[in-house]
Amino acid sequence: MKSHIAAIVLLVAITLSSFGCAISNEGRYLSNIQQLTNQDMGLLNAGEAYFSPDAKTIIFQGMPMGQSEYQIYTLDLQTKKLSMVSTGKGACTCAFFHPNGKKIIFASSHLDPNLDLPKPSDVRQGYKWDFNKHMDVFEADPTGDNLQRLTRAPGYDAECAYSPDGRQIVFTSQRDGDLELYIMDADGANQRRLTFTPGYDGGPFFSPDGQHILYRADHRDDGLMNLQLRIVNADGTNDRAITDNPVFNWCPYWYPTGKSFIFTQANHQAYRQGKIANYDLYMTTPQGETFVRITDDPEFDGLPVFSPDGSKLLWGSKRGGLEKTQIFIADFTLPLEFAEMN
Repeated sequence: MKSHIAAIVLLVAITLSSFGCAISNEGRYLSNIQQLTNQDMGLLNAGEAYFSPDAKTIIFQGMPMGQSEYQIYTLDLQTKKLSMVSTGKGACTCAFFHPNGKKIIFASSHLDPNLDLPKPSDVRQGYKWDFNKHMDVFEADPTGDNLQRLTRAPGYDAECAYSPDGRQIVFTSQRDGDLELYIMDADGANQRRLTFTPGYDGGPFFSPDGQHILYRADHRDDGLMNLQLRIVNADGTNDRAITDNPVFNWCPYWYPTGKSFIFTQANHQAYRQGKIANYDLYMTTPQGETFVRITDDPEFDGLPVFSPDGSKLLWGSKRGGLEKTQIFIADFTLPLEFAEMN
């Protein structure tokens, strides 16, 4: 009987998704939701968090109270010990643990020679981020010690992640004038370009088997940040689209089996009409065949990642009436549509 009910639920889900209908009921997928960061910790806001390989620690970017740039922090999930692991200078983003847990990478502009000069006011329309030309990728111990610079090319270098074996790093660079994906050895050697289509390419992550790279792209390059999801082989071949729609598709991250992934989506058309568009979490496959909505909170949900075993979801949210985004964690149940294929 249970198998028949499951089959019916799956059939309904697939039918609805084939007509472009998103299925939403976050209580089916998320339980024991907890807020991990808050302003009492000295963080104005926080986001883009990733698990350590043993899932005992997270690394993320947080903005210290009274400051205007992000720094990199780690948080021990058991003791709740918070530690800044970046230099405290410049702007930081995109931290990630090495698969062996002994190193971290992140992007930072702390070597900018003009750090002490006044900055122009930051007036942003919709969601935008700063492609700081002084941003480079750095490696360090998880404590922030033994900091080593990995990229030195002129222009923005950031949005970095290790390969599953820890031998390579994929990242975004503007060194050739356009924002494209690059790959390098884990020590910074052998840097080479992966993508070649005009327009922004960024936020890359290796698939769990190391064979593919999932990323976001704006190949329309019309100034409206109409991000779509794409996938490319790790050697740069077979670059192809997963989504092609009029909305904003952002921050894809693999489920551990590599058969599906989670991402953030918003009706970006609202920005063009002077409205506020809500961001929610969705899942799909590398073929873009089935879409399932994971969150339905009326406030912002974004930048989702899974724990190494897929049992936990980590993401940024303004749920609960928060003025600024903070980091949340929950137990995760894989939607039936994807459980059937994993």
